[in-house]
Amino acid sequence: MLIKDIVSEEVVHVSVPGNREKALELMRKKKVSGLPVTKEGTKKLVGILTRSDLIENPDEEQIALIMSRDIVVADLNDDVKDVARKMIDNNIRRMPVVKDGDLIGIVTSFDLVALAISEMDIQDPVGDYMTKSVPTTWEKTPLNVAFEIMRLYNLKCVVALNNDSKMSGILTETDFINESEVVSETSVHNSTVGTEGDKWSWDSTSVLYVEKNHLKFSDKLVKDVSSITVSTANTKTKVSDCAKKMRVDNIEQIPITGIEGELIGLLRANDLIKAIIK
Repeated sequence: MLIKDIVSEEVVHVSVPGNREKALELMRKKKVSGLPVTKEGTKKLVGILTRSDLIENPDEEQIALIMSRDIVVADLNDDVKDVARKMIDNNIRRMPVVKDGDLIGIVTSFDLVALAISEMDIQDPVGDYMTKSVPTTWEKTPLNVAFEIMRLYNLKCVVALNNDSKMSGILTETDFINESEVVSETSVHNSTVGTEGDKWSWDSTSVLYVEKNHLKFSDKLVKDVSSITVSTANTKTKVSDCAKKMRVDNIEQIPITGIEGELIGLLRANDLIKAIIK
């Protein structure tokens, strides 16, 4: 199967010069987690911007200063196996498709799962591909705390647990973005310096004002925002069957449960595409 068989040619993208507010608004409106960046007035690809880039650079306003310029791209005639290998090797979830340097499409790890793996007959159990390190939090945890838990795990979701330690929902990076805003706060730093050897001298005080942007979340709790209906799979679920479920439910990650329904792992689209090249 070739990339031209699954590529999306209707590409949501932004241009430079541009600002983060415009990019974030577009991500929310189109429900995408990353945007190719083109030079204004052309289709020339110059970068790629992700939600993570926006989160990690709250002090920058200009897209050109936030986006990644080290772009891994695909060609229409690339085999899906080669593209999957590129994604895994570079730890990325999306690849712009270009022709002569111009943006003509995009393919994501979810596209590979939903449009390629779901049509294959891969009988491997998903337990071979899941990650066992799953970020979890109490469903009554404030959003800012839950976000830090997700960030420390370097994943794109966090699973909510109820008072009985049972899975009660899932919260994705998109949910956090939709419940946050970038705010600017000024901190004051004082330092006092005296004149050495002169007991009668006055101490001088210097004041430094530091302005810094950061994400501020709403006062909601995890349970107020997380998806209550959670699709799951078990370790024995076949790769292609799991891909079909992810396609139908339009999800990029799925919790993996044990015999009694207990949470034992997490399977992401990026994990599942490893089955293509095995």
